Amino acid sequence: MSHSANGVSNGHFNGHSQPESQHQFLDELYKMMVKDGYDAMKNRDSKVVEFKHPKELEAMLDMTLDKQTSDDRLLQICQDVIRYSVKTGHPHFFNQLFGGLDEYSLGGAWLTETLNTSVYTFEVSPVFTVMEKALLQKMLNLIGFNDGDAIFCPGGSIANMYALNVARYKRFPDVKRTGVYGLPRLCVLTSEKGHYSMKKGMAFLGLGLENLISVKSDDKGKMDVKDLEEKILQAQSEGKVPYLVNATAGTTVFGAYDPLDKIADICEKYGLWMHVDGAWGGSALISKNQRGLMKGIERADSMTWNPHKMMGAPLQSSAFLTRHKNLLPACHSANAAYLFQQDKFYDVSYDTGDKSIQCGRKNDSLKLWLMWKAKGDEGFEKDIDNLFDCSRYLASLVRDREGFELVVEPECTNVCFWYIPVSMRNQKRDADWWQRLGKVAPQIKEGMTRDGTMLIGYQPDGDRVNFFRMIVSNLDINKSDMEFVVDEIDRLGKDL
Repeated sequence: MSHSANGVSNGHFNGHSQPESQHQFLDELYKMMVKDGYDAMKNRDSKVVEFKHPKELEAMLDMTLDKQTSDDRLLQICQDVIRYSVKTGHPHFFNQLFGGLDEYSLGGAWLTETLNTSVYTFEVSPVFTVMEKALLQKMLNLIGFNDGDAIFCPGGSIANMYALNVARYKRFPDVKRTGVYGLPRLCVLTSEKGHYSMKKGMAFLGLGLENLISVKSDDKGKMDVKDLEEKILQAQSEGKVPYLVNATAGTTVFGAYDPLDKIADICEKYGLWMHVDGAWGGSALISKNQRGLMKGIERADSMTWNPHKMMGAPLQSSAFLTRHKNLLPACHSANAAYLFQQDKFYDVSYDTGDKSIQCGRKNDSLKLWLMWKAKGDEGFEKDIDNLFDCSRYLASLVRDREGFELVVEPECTNVCFWYIPVSMRNQKRDADWWQRLGKVAPQIKEGMTRDGTMLIGYQPDGDRVNFFRMIVSNLDINKSDMEFVVDEIDRLGKDL
């Protein structure tokens, strides 16, 4: 490393000699991220996506890694990264169960990356350890698990797997030592509309897909409690041992809330762990107007909650929360002597890493904490209420607009509907008609993607052919965005 005449080091950044104090690459990249990333995608007249097929992207972008690249070229590449990426913070991105971008949470994410630490010990992550503790306690209190325990984890799927593992340990604590070999044939019950992560978890934990029992749902997507009890009794008669019921607060497609109080009655009757997958709809707890959807949640044993969904925190921010105080460390601790020494000079109860299944664990709390700190409870409640209000307004537009038809009445902020082109209106709805209607949503989706005007998902469900699954989760949206949705779909589809 060279030195200037005054003894100050002139470092090399990416092989290019430049003063360390200037950070030219970072300065330019920051300006680009704010101007072309954050600000530009807030503009409703900008494109949600500039779509290119995979082979086109591979040909356009310089994907080679063997040679050194200049800062100027790297900045050009970063510009292309922004240009061709989906703008998930755009007010017309409705494709997934997340969307939007808050400047406080974005700042928290940037600061998180800058400090680059792992939240396994207070020693290496003092601020984020106490911040995570305060944030999780806030969430536990909202659920009603006031004396419970919680951990941030990488996504709702992993949080659901925590439930499977912790509940099994609670029922059969020897499993940690002896493994699955001495266990009876355990089984889990979940709604047919529940998230597919339960299948992944059953396979991952060695429980087997054959032991995941599907419970019927009604036409709104809610778990059928009568069928739940019948399936429990049937499993027991076959020599299986049910140990967990997975209820859902906000299903992926319809946004349905299972009847938690009634499921809790069944779980108490048969001594089963009740887990609630509230990854999507759990944020209703923040609003006094919406928390009735979660009635009975305090009776559950555990809950999954993803603030990166309805609360708008940047990906990822996900928590597993349980009312059982000491279960997480008992189930997961490995007591690594080099990391979790018990003779440290500070309170080692703040070393939370051993209750996680991870070692290195990214700080996912600052971006949520900073946004919550900025908004306060009242601000967050208004945001959640706005999402529900906009979804209800969209549902009313769908009911009243010719060519639009609701699949189900919305309960969360999912709005599911068909669009019927002019050529198909006032026709007999026979099997052929439904088959043709199933091709409409994919064609309209292609049109909106190529034009870059918005993104909305679609899918079939059982005997229901493809319909739009509109997700209202961007905290910046308003009712005019709902009007744009129906107008744009009508524009793209009326001549099909």
